[in-house]
Amino acid sequence: MDKAYDPKKVEDKIYASWEKSGFFNPDNLDSKHKKPYTIVMPPPNVTGSLHMGHALNATIQDILIRWKRMKGYKTLWLPGTDHAGIATQNVVEKKLKKEGKTRFDLGREEFIKEVWKWKEEKGNEILGQLKKLGCSCDWSRTRFTMDDDYAKSVKEAFLHYYKKGWIYQADRVVNWCIRCHTSLSDLELEYEEVEGKLWYIKYLVGNDHIVVATTRPETMLGDTAIAVNPKDKRYKKMVGKTATLPLVGRKIPIVSDKIIDSEFGTGAIKVTPAHDLTDYEIGQKNNLASIKIIDEKGRITDKAPKEYVGLKIREAREKIIADLHKAGYLKKTEKHTHKVPKCYRCGTTVELIPSRQWFLKMKELAKLAKEPIEKGKIKIHPNNFKRPYLAWLNNTRDWCISRQLWWGHKIPIAGETDVLDTWFSSALWPFATLNLKDQKKFYPTDTLSTARDIINLWVSRMIFSGLELKGKIPFKDVYIHATILTKDGQRMSKSLGTGVDPLKLIDQYGADATRFGIAWQITGNQDLKFTADNIVMGKKFCNKIWNASRFVFSRIDQKISVTNPKPVTKADKKILKQLEAARKSVDKYLEKFEFGQATHLLYDFFWHDFCDNYLEESKNQKNKNTNKILAYVLLSSLKILHPFIPFITEEIYSAMPIKGKKDQLMIELL
Repeated sequence: MDKAYDPKKVEDKIYASWEKSGFFNPDNLDSKHKKPYTIVMPPPNVTGSLHMGHALNATIQDILIRWKRMKGYKTLWLPGTDHAGIATQNVVEKKLKKEGKTRFDLGREEFIKEVWKWKEEKGNEILGQLKKLGCSCDWSRTRFTMDDDYAKSVKEAFLHYYKKGWIYQADRVVNWCIRCHTSLSDLELEYEEVEGKLWYIKYLVGNDHIVVATTRPETMLGDTAIAVNPKDKRYKKMVGKTATLPLVGRKIPIVSDKIIDSEFGTGAIKVTPAHDLTDYEIGQKNNLASIKIIDEKGRITDKAPKEYVGLKIREAREKIIADLHKAGYLKKTEKHTHKVPKCYRCGTTVELIPSRQWFLKMKELAKLAKEPIEKGKIKIHPNNFKRPYLAWLNNTRDWCISRQLWWGHKIPIAGETDVLDTWFSSALWPFATLNLKDQKKFYPTDTLSTARDIINLWVSRMIFSGLELKGKIPFKDVYIHATILTKDGQRMSKSLGTGVDPLKLIDQYGADATRFGIAWQITGNQDLKFTADNIVMGKKFCNKIWNASRFVFSRIDQKISVTNPKPVTKADKKILKQLEAARKSVDKYLEKFEFGQATHLLYDFFWHDFCDNYLEESKNQKNKNTNKILAYVLLSSLKILHPFIPFITEEIYSAMPIKGKKDQLMIELL
């Protein structure tokens, strides 16, 4: 062994030896590996590159899969990527824009060819980056959500729901991104708190008037009512009367609905059924007209007075406010902080517009998704995520599953050009990635590790998809990992320059140090404030293991057997007892998904119990029995440490002069 450990000399060599061994593939594990243990990797977008969230989740999954493999399980960690409809289409459109083209210049067929070409060139980069981290996935089973066999499963799922009458087409108010030109589900929105304004507008009611407060005066051109709470005494006499819509002159009724918040603004709201979900519901109850004022490009339609037609939303807002003020309808303006929905892919403000879309009925599927959680057939860790999961399912609307994109799974109805929501296809991931033979062996899967922001987007949908389409739950445990924040507690962002590149950490400190430093910080908190100090600590720990191993090797002059060494001294007995306690404790921690606690324990055991104490004691016990115990404790430590820091442990193992050693540490049994 070299005097100092150099990850750059070791990691690529070791990973190549792992891939050559074939042991990432459960089919190549020996007969001792009988029980299956399966994890399906949450598929990163093909547009993605490795970020700290990926590094955290991949480290967690690799710890679990390596630990179970060494426990004698036939382990499958299935990798793959998601086609990411909106994100990928945007990437390719930006590429075309640099060439002075649009997708419409190419046409749908040629554009799709361009996307596939981009995917083949760039779309698998993140999988290669995961290898740098040491991920022991079965790469021979890598899947993509647009593979032919996967596409077949998606089509079959759609037709299954369609034949049951659960998929239907309807005109509804939907979330619409005017940049991506597609509908979005409620779960695909991100809300940004903005300093806006609240405009108070007078609507004439005969010789009187009623004042409404709104944050979106541009939509008033499509108002078809004013609504108040039936318990609001201020407006009791006005309910049933008509008001005149300013700037338009249309007569609109004043209605009552208990959904109205009497504390907001004046307690009276404008009702625009075409551009607000609450207003849409009020419109349905009161048989109100729905007037589409904003179109798919974010411009005012010809349903508005001619002076506003064709204006962009912001232009229309400014002109309407000016006209209201000039005509004496604007009573006052206040500063108002509120949350604005943004497209989760491009950040554009989302509009609510009426559109003909495909929907999946959620009533029965929500029940399916709830039942295994309520009965404990699927356990969510930490348990506090169970309540919001169930709360969302208790209040979910029918799922808008159609998207107005070119890239994706086309809706399998004749003449339909829309594609399915990316989450519709990824909801099938735990079983659609497996062929029929593998489904018998590896489905249901065992553990899903994922982020909290997609519990409803993805986890709930996988659960009801697995039960409805396969009759089985898709997994037994759902581990919700922490969100990695900056040291100051802010969300990491590449665009803002606050992101940390895990590949740079690997290059600087090594993959093992990076993994160990990440795992060290997983202590059960929902947010993890990242600091590189722990990565530095991980590197120092790796150096300690390396130096301790060199010392042990110096005490072994030939191949020795390390099984069942007999303790002679008090120090011998103590270290063997501490080793066994450490082994059991790590197992208990990993069973409970307590990765930080396991990492801390391993650090304390190896650095303090083994190195500081027993290694020092052994210098006074220069005999063959002590040497055997040194070798035994080192080998056992390498085994326990391997799931956390696989490269250095594999490298040291390969140099150990012991009898009965296997080809790879990764298949030694714990």
